[in-house]
Amino acid sequence: MIYKFKSKATGDLIMLGPQGDALLRLLGRTPAATGIIEVQDMPAAVAALQAAVAAAEAAPAAGAGAPATEPGDDPAAQVGLRQRVWPMVEMLRRAHDAQQPIVWGV
Repeated sequence: MIYKFKSKATGDLIMLGPQGDALLRLLGRTPAATGIIEVQDMPAAVAALQAAVAAAEAAPAAGAGAPATEPGDDPAAQVGLRQRVWPMVEMLRRAHDAQQPIVWGV
């Protein structure tokens, strides 16, 4: 499944299924084919994503120096949670400023 998040205030944001599911779980939602993020819910959504990023970045610091999971894997070259959720955080901020909801699957 592919998620296509849309708002009248921004361009579309497309995510593959596993990443979209993970994003929705971070927002406290059950992954679904259709949905909406209302304007009044956007500040809490941004805060939830920022808290998840802070937690994810604190966790590797505790295990610094651990070997890569497979030979040749470079942890610094992997896409982190901050990079994955940044487009949604920006979309949430812009949609909130314009007082427009974000929808997907419609």
